[in-house]
Amino acid sequence: MCGLAGEITFKEKPDSATVKRMLNTLSSRGPDAEGLFLQDNICLGHRRLKIIDLSNHASQPMIDSSLGLTIIFNGCIYNYKLLKKTLTDVGYQFFSNSDTEVILKSYHYWREACVEQFNGMFSFVIVERDTGEVFIARDRLGIKPLYYFHNHQRFCFASSLPALLNHPEVPTDIDPVSLNHYFGIRAIVQDRTLFNGIKKLAPGCWIKLSTNGELKHHRYWQLQPTTESERHDFNQRQKQFKDFSEQQWIDALQKALMDSARRRLEADVPVGVLLSGGLDSSLIVALLDKLGQKSIHTFSIGFEQVGEEEGNEFRYSDIIADKFNTRHNKIFAKHDTLLESLPDCVSAMSEPMVSHDVIGFYLLSQKVSEHVKVVQSGQGADEVFGGYHWYPPMVDVSPKQAAETYADAYFSYDFNDYKKLVQKQWSDEDHSLLLVDNYFKKGFAQNPDIGAIDHTLMMDTEIMLVDDPVKRVDNMTMAFGLEARVPFLDHELVELASHIPYPLKLKDGGKYLLKQVARRMIPHEVIDRPKGYFPVPALRNMQGPYLDMAKQVFSQQVARERGLFNFETIEQMLQTPGDFRGPFGSKLWQVTLLELWLQQQLNVR
Repeated sequence: MCGLAGEITFKEKPDSATVKRMLNTLSSRGPDAEGLFLQDNICLGHRRLKIIDLSNHASQPMIDSSLGLTIIFNGCIYNYKLLKKTLTDVGYQFFSNSDTEVILKSYHYWREACVEQFNGMFSFVIVERDTGEVFIARDRLGIKPLYYFHNHQRFCFASSLPALLNHPEVPTDIDPVSLNHYFGIRAIVQDRTLFNGIKKLAPGCWIKLSTNGELKHHRYWQLQPTTESERHDFNQRQKQFKDFSEQQWIDALQKALMDSARRRLEADVPVGVLLSGGLDSSLIVALLDKLGQKSIHTFSIGFEQVGEEEGNEFRYSDIIADKFNTRHNKIFAKHDTLLESLPDCVSAMSEPMVSHDVIGFYLLSQKVSEHVKVVQSGQGADEVFGGYHWYPPMVDVSPKQAAETYADAYFSYDFNDYKKLVQKQWSDEDHSLLLVDNYFKKGFAQNPDIGAIDHTLMMDTEIMLVDDPVKRVDNMTMAFGLEARVPFLDHELVELASHIPYPLKLKDGGKYLLKQVARRMIPHEVIDRPKGYFPVPALRNMQGPYLDMAKQVFSQQVARERGLFNFETIEQMLQTPGDFRGPFGSKLWQVTLLELWLQQQLNVR
C-alpha cells in the first residue's frame, strides 16, 4: 500500500516542491521509501509501503525504459504471479518480483483493457514516454482512492484529499450538492467531493489524459447491467443459477470465499485479521485457518461503558480466538485516550466520515501496526449479502415508492431538518433524494425485471459502500502504514453474490446464506448473536467532554464566517444533544465532525 501524488501541466513546468508537500502529507501511507519522477511537463511522487518484493527493484516511480513507461501504484494485484507467467510466456522480461511491474507490462500488452485482467485493489498512474499520454485507473469497488483537480493549465492528483489541498491552485469553495449528500446519506459519493472542482476517480473507471489536457473517461466495470450486452451476460448468469438449490448456493459461496481469502494472503510479510467478534471477521479467521494459516495475529478493540451501554464485544472475539488458537491482542481504549485521539483521527480522514466506529478503527490500527503490516477486514459483507435493517422494507416496494422508502430508512437528515440546519443558500433542492431517485429510475428503466430490493443491494454495493465503510478502513489503517484487505469485496465474489436470490440473503434477519457457510466453521454463539458494530458510546451520546469539544469547535469565529450553518439550530443542538439523535447516532456529532474537519484541512493553505 502506498501514497501517490503528482502534477501534469499543459502550459508551464510542474512544481516539484508542491508535489513533495503533497507527498509529505501522505507519508503515513508509505513510510518505507519516497520517490520522485520529473520529466518535461510531468512530476510523479510516490510513498512506498513494502509488502510485495521488499527489495529496491520494486521502488517507485518505476521506469521501464525498454517499454517507454513509468508507473506509480497504490494497492495490491492478487493474481500478479499468474499474470506474470502469461506475460513471460509471450516474451516479456522482468527485473523485479513486484506486482507493480506486472501492471506496467500488462498495460503495454493489453493497453486500457489491462484493468480487466486484475484481481485486486488499485489506483495507478502510467505515463507513456513517446506519446506523453497518461493513463489512470481505479479498482472495481473503489477500495483504493484517487482524488484529482483538472483545468486548462494542469491536472494534479493525490491519494487523499488533504494531500491535494496542499496544491495552491486547488479550489476550496464548497459544493452544495455534496454538502446535502453528506448530511443526507452520510457520504459524498461517486466522483464528487466536498469541494467544487475536486473530483474522485469513480470506482471501476479509468481516464486517459492527452498532452493538450483533454480527458477521456471510461467505466470498465459495474454491477448493474446498463448496455444490451451487459444485460444479456447478466441474464445468462441468472439462468445458470436459476435451478440452484440452497445447498448448491452454500457450496458455491464457500468456494468463492475461500478463493478470496487465499488471494489476500499474497504478501512477503505476515497477514493478520481485525477481529470485531462479529460474523464477518470471525468467518475470515475460520477461512484462513482452513487454508492452513496457524497462529494468526488477531486484534480487537473495546471502549469504556457509558451508562447501561457496553463498550466492547470481547466475549465474542474471545470465542473465536480460543477456537482457532490465534495470537490475540485486545486493546482497551479509555475515554481520555479516545478524546485525545479524536483530532488526529479526524485529520486522517480524506473526507468527513460520520460512523462512530471510525475512532475505533483509528486506535485499533495504531496498535495493530506495531505487530503486522497487512490485515484482512470484514467490510462489505452487509451490503453484498443483505445484512442491514433497511433492506426488508424494500422487498415489496413499487418503483414509484422505492426512493422515499429507502430514504426513510437510510437517511440521517431528511430535507426538512437539513433546511433548518444550513443557511438558505445551501438548500435549494433535496439532492440526496434526487441521487437515490435517479438511481432507482434508471435501474428500473434499464432492468425492469429486477425488483427494488435487488436495485437497493446493487446501489449500496456500487455507491454507498465505497465512500463509507471502505474509505473508513483505508483511511484509518493507512494513517499508520497498515494495509487492509477486504475479502468480501473480491469482485468475483461480489458478482456471484449479485445472482443470489434475495430471500437467501434476507432470511432470518439477514445474511442468511453467509451464516449457513459460517455454520460449517464457527460456533453458533457468534453467528446467532445480535447484530453489533464497533460500540463507541461516548460519541453516540455526545455528553460531558465530547459535548464540550463540540462547543469549542463552534465557538471558533471561522465557523460563523463560513456561512454554512444556521446557528440558532446549532445552539439548540449544543443545549439538548439528546433531542438530536437519529437511527445512525448523534446528529450533533455529524455536524461537529464536518466543521472540525474543515477547520483542520483549510488551515493548511
